[in-house]
Amino acid sequence: MSEPALHEVAAGVYAWVQPDGSWWLNNAGAVHSGSSVVLVDTCATRRRTTLFLDAVAAATNGASIDLAVNTHLHGDHTYGNALLPASTVIVSQTHTRNGLLADFILKNTPPVWSPSPDWGISEIRAATVTFDSSLTLHAGEVEVSLEHPGYSAHTPGDAIAWVPSAKVLFTGDLIFNQVTPLVFMGSVSGALRSLEWLRNFPASYIVPGHGPLLEGPDFGEVLDTHARYYKMVQATAASGLDRGWTPLDAAKDLDLGEFATLPDAERIVLNLHRAYAEATNTEMNLLAAISDAVTYNGGPLHCAL
Repeated sequence: MSEPALHEVAAGVYAWVQPDGSWWLNNAGAVHSGSSVVLVDTCATRRRTTLFLDAVAAATNGASIDLAVNTHLHGDHTYGNALLPASTVIVSQTHTRNGLLADFILKNTPPVWSPSPDWGISEIRAATVTFDSSLTLHAGEVEVSLEHPGYSAHTPGDAIAWVPSAKVLFTGDLIFNQVTPLVFMGSVSGALRSLEWLRNFPASYIVPGHGPLLEGPDFGEVLDTHARYYKMVQATAASGLDRGWTPLDAAKDLDLGEFATLPDAERIVLNLHRAYAEATNTEMNLLAAISDAVTYNGGPLHCAL
């Protein structure tokens, strides 16, 4: 597996890419102008966040990280908040702050991944500034627009970070490029809807939440691929419910087709649990969904941290 690396995708705009983008290996980024940096997400562990912050410091001549954005609540994008300078103001959508404060995985990691993540971090640090629909930040003179789609998608509190002057879009986990999407803590229908919303941004460079970077001409096909996946999930859930099958039963019967070779294919089980809950207007059992994913996988889920 390749080593993580910081890429300057436009002048002063950086993407931190961690191959291969599977469980806990997220992308992050930074926007730098003058003596100021706006960070977009952190990483899951102390070791990986330190590598990221050191790379940003080297690229920006040690410029101050004045602001840090969390695109959503999951620990691969947020646990590293704890390592940011005390002076850094952390910003997120309101649902993301609330969800992160309710996190249980950091301190009570279930035996789901192998090897189990070595966090090296002991405390959650959530945003102290929140927004509902949109908020504009600045790194020096460079504008960074934060926008929420208005509904649950990957999670209830997804936020994109859009740098209009550079035409760079940080999508968070609304996009998984060459990695199986995950929406079990959000909404399958909302994730599908968000794809059309993302098409409205005239981006030349796209930083997905996981997987390789994208350039504008390729973005449409990636959005189309996501749409096919989500529609497959919805159709499989509808068929499974008609047959009286559980989400695990439906997953075992499904031919994943073009998605079979993507990392983290077992996420089909998690996504079907969410689709079943949506279709029946019931609460999803998070722990049951995770347990079924482990069963489908034949053991703990692969973790490359």
